[in-house]
Amino acid sequence: MRRNFRPLFLALGALACAWGATPALATPSLLFDLNDGRIISHEDAFQRWYPASLTKLMTAYVTFRAIQAGELQLDSPITISKKAAREQPSKMGYPAGTVVTADNALKMMLVRSNNDIAMAIGENVGGSQQAFADRMNAEAARLGMKGSHFVNPNGLHAAEQYTTARDLGLLVMAIRREFPQHLQYFSIEGLLAGKKKLTNFNLLVGRYKGVDGMKTGFICPSGFNMIGTATRDGRTLVAIVLGEASATKRAETVAAMLDDGFANPHIGADTVAALPSYGEGVDVARDMREVICPKPVKTAKGDKAKPQPSEQAQTKKSPFAEPYDHPLKLVAVGSGGADGPVPRAYAEMLAKNYADVPIPTPRPEYPVAADARASSGVGDVN
Repeated sequence: MRRNFRPLFLALGALACAWGATPALATPSLLFDLNDGRIISHEDAFQRWYPASLTKLMTAYVTFRAIQAGELQLDSPITISKKAAREQPSKMGYPAGTVVTADNALKMMLVRSNNDIAMAIGENVGGSQQAFADRMNAEAARLGMKGSHFVNPNGLHAAEQYTTARDLGLLVMAIRREFPQHLQYFSIEGLLAGKKKLTNFNLLVGRYKGVDGMKTGFICPSGFNMIGTATRDGRTLVAIVLGEASATKRAETVAAMLDDGFANPHIGADTVAALPSYGEGVDVARDMREVICPKPVKTAKGDKAKPQPSEQAQTKKSPFAEPYDHPLKLVAVGSGGADGPVPRAYAEMLAKNYADVPIPTPRPEYPVAADARASSGVGDVN
């Protein structure tokens, strides 16, 4: 069955108008049962969207496939390049040349959504950003993600990097079904990096009953994206929402979708894989920048307008904005300890670059007198 969430988005739009902002369009969503892929509800599931850090799910999937193929191991070194070190936040901030294990890199990327680490994973597993993007697109095609295209491993904005809620559903199913041994990465409550305690950006982790993943993402053109997975009584549901107004609101929306799914035993006949495409203008990615990141509103005195009290009150009331009700289980991460084999593609890249270094050309030989040639044994080289 198709459940329409449009009233919720219309209400948000009306609220935005009251604050003087441009109302947001209805944003894509998808709710389905992981066990059989049958859909509970969907809205604009084929609308092209900028994935932001949801991209890192594909980065993880390609990496899991590479580990499975023997190209690297969890203790293999992931080297931070100068390019990776220059990526925009969020980031761990390691200087170029730092080495971390693939295991720690995956934890940092999936829990804290670090863009520098994601780029490093891509460069090491693929040999280069472009080669890794090629692998991402090859996997997307193999999985039937017809509305997706990738150009980088971290989700920083690129006009040619996009996906759909339906395609993300296919990706989630592939990760969950093919790599159950790696699912612990998606439910880590927080990281301990030296003395720094870094909580998961997924506000459902540690707060929502049965939650076991999965990923968040934000850039201004995409808004606040989120995929949440939860398991209760042997039933795992996946909720996807794209383009929400804030980190708290996306958590609330996903939680409400999951609540509705667990309370609803009736599932429609459509599956994520077989859902017929629908919608007009879906092949053009919506840009949410003007809605999510509008230019600051100026008062007569030139000061920035203050947030409306109703907005502040709404945020404070959310259970996902409250402190955790238990001590977080933190997983320690750091650099070093990478004793495994160098990722195959990275080793090949290093070997090629070494081979491509030009051999220094010797300086021309000075003329030698004939008698000197004879005495020294130097002759012509043919």
